[in-house]
Amino acid sequence: MVKSIEWVAGKVIMLDQSKLPCKVTYIECTGYKKVAEGIKKLWIRGAPAIGIAAAMGVALGAQDIRATSYEGFMKSIETIFSEMLATRPTAVNIRWAVQRIRRVLMQKRNEPVSRLKVILIEEAKTILREDIEVNRAIGRWGAEFIKDGDTILTHCNAGALATGGYGTATAPMLVAKEQGKRFQVIADETRPVLQGARLTAWELMQEGIPVTLIPDNTAGALMQRGEINLAIVGTDRTARNGDVANKIGTYTVAVLCKEHRIPFYVAAPLSSIDFSISSGKFIPIEERGPEEVTHVFGKCRIAPVGVNARNIAFDVTPRKYVTAIITEKGAFRPKDLKCLMMSKTDPDEFRFRP
Repeated sequence: MVKSIEWVAGKVIMLDQSKLPCKVTYIECTGYKKVAEGIKKLWIRGAPAIGIAAAMGVALGAQDIRATSYEGFMKSIETIFSEMLATRPTAVNIRWAVQRIRRVLMQKRNEPVSRLKVILIEEAKTILREDIEVNRAIGRWGAEFIKDGDTILTHCNAGALATGGYGTATAPMLVAKEQGKRFQVIADETRPVLQGARLTAWELMQEGIPVTLIPDNTAGALMQRGEINLAIVGTDRTARNGDVANKIGTYTVAVLCKEHRIPFYVAAPLSSIDFSISSGKFIPIEERGPEEVTHVFGKCRIAPVGVNARNIAFDVTPRKYVTAIITEKGAFRPKDLKCLMMSKTDPDEFRFRP
């Protein structure tokens, strides 16, 4: 299975996804600024993957801090935290990773700085390992919703490339395949950066899963013809009430699913659920440069010179359009996500099942 990011011999190695599927290129990052650049320029993308990248970037930057006291070390590392947090505002996993690292450093404040640097490397590697385990658990729960003969629609890319490995939205598909179920996937192209065409289609082909690529504006017609049985997408941030922020166009797919009575599932690791905000209206939405809309791969112009262009990177799907949110703890209706905040509550009574 393809790896989006690794820590190797004191360097962060990331697959440059902006060049896929035409070219497989790995970039060596020897400093945290290079990691931050990779997140901004979409060399690495997908909420879980950029959370891992942020953790590794912090660990990488920490190695160059010269402070010898805990206070001096923390002052320097806050600069690195700030740079990572500024890279992609919508994805909550970066903030989640930074908060986790802060907690670890506070717990280890009596350790020498030399030891703290090692601890940060170990923590980043742990976040990567845990992400893969979480994705496999999402796959086991999500596979229950895939029946033999189904056609699944997915939007953007929430596969191994968007995570530490195995994927979120693709995880149920991989588990269903392991279970011997026969199904096929419809991947929309996902304008303007074409993550569905370049990444999802490529990944599924590598896994031997039948996949058909469609233009973004074709999903409704296929639903109208009865050719889609369910949709599974990922998420960059989900609010406490179950509103879902994901790649632009997700809202459109969800509304179409509702109109055609097709289940719409969201694969969301707990690290992508922001329990600190009550609804999707509080999720910051990134707007990227217009050149991604007016050009293909930033090179070939497809629009008139001087035309205005908007490039809103994400949209928010209200929870009323979401059938269930699939986490590593099980699948839940959006209104029941709150049970995961209650340590004394058994989530089993709230789990949503086929």
